[in-house]
Amino acid sequence: MPNSRTESPRVSSQNVYAVIMAGGIGSRLWPLSRRKLPKQFLDIFGDGTMIAKTVARLSGVVPTQNIFIVTNKTGKALVRKQLPTIPRKNILVEPTGRNTAPCIALATAFIKKQDPNAVVCTFPADHLIQNEEMFRQTLRAAIEVAECTGALVTIGIKPDRPETGYGYIQAEENHEEISTSIKVRFGIHAHKVRTFAEKPDYETAKGFLASGDFLWNSGIFVWRVESISREMQRCIPQLYMDMQVIMDAVGTRKEKKTIESVYSWVHPISIDYAVMEKAESVYVLEGAFDWSDAGSWDEIMKFKLSDTPEDEKVFMYNSKNVLAVKPKHKTIAVVDVDDILVVETEDALLICRRGQSQDVKHIVDMLKRKQLEEHI
Repeated sequence: MPNSRTESPRVSSQNVYAVIMAGGIGSRLWPLSRRKLPKQFLDIFGDGTMIAKTVARLSGVVPTQNIFIVTNKTGKALVRKQLPTIPRKNILVEPTGRNTAPCIALATAFIKKQDPNAVVCTFPADHLIQNEEMFRQTLRAAIEVAECTGALVTIGIKPDRPETGYGYIQAEENHEEISTSIKVRFGIHAHKVRTFAEKPDYETAKGFLASGDFLWNSGIFVWRVESISREMQRCIPQLYMDMQVIMDAVGTRKEKKTIESVYSWVHPISIDYAVMEKAESVYVLEGAFDWSDAGSWDEIMKFKLSDTPEDEKVFMYNSKNVLAVKPKHKTIAVVDVDDILVVETEDALLICRRGQSQDVKHIVDMLKRKQLEEHI
């Protein structure tokens, strides 16, 4: 059972770690996001790449030397170039993508070997977040809950629309001492989780919104390293044993070969399905900050959309709700068209109706079938 404490200890920042998952391809942001330069390494807004901003917003919460990046072989060089302050030993390479549970298990093996008392915060590398101080406040509160209760903790976002592109978390009303303490100290609501829900259809999403007790699943997690180890051992014992094999090899000459060997047989599975949905005790904190998973061009539009383009080479006449993304030296003109996105690169052009950009993945699938690898 989780080790619950009634007091709220102040966690030393030296025991707080971050795992940033940066191995995805981001095919829904094609044609800008490619295998050689995935979306997390792109500077779409002109204020830094997504992964660099993910690291920057951890300032004051997680020491730089405690930040681990999990990526692939292509991403390793990009991480070194874009994040020179991250210790090289903290850049972990997955031989092949196996979804989030193996990714987290890999990082857990390294962190647990280094610090068995660690509290670990896990993030995707490509989220868009505004009001970063509120994000940091929420993260500090999540760290306290994880340390006090021994539970697994996630951050949920209060929905403002019936979104079908996100998973959901149903929160319970509770009056536990830890929830009251977190509300008083941080001004943030902490709830026990009743259930996780997969991405719903539109009518189900409307019901979730109307109920008032569902939050969007942000994919941000916080836990003690001993807590996630315990739940992995209980919920997915084979992956737990694989993690132990890797941990035994960390820091030895067998480290790289052991990771490659484990990844040759490890089963792809998400951390939500493998652990979170089955864990004995899970809390969710309501994140009161603007958030997007940047999972499609429609999500990008919500953060970037303007009827007055910042780019002097984008011209719009009698048009509104248009997103135009292009190389600096190119010119785009939009005339008498509303609600579209135009994304141009050196070798590809995407034109898509607003609200339909999730279907860009089908174009990527078509390119794969035609073996047009140079365009993926």
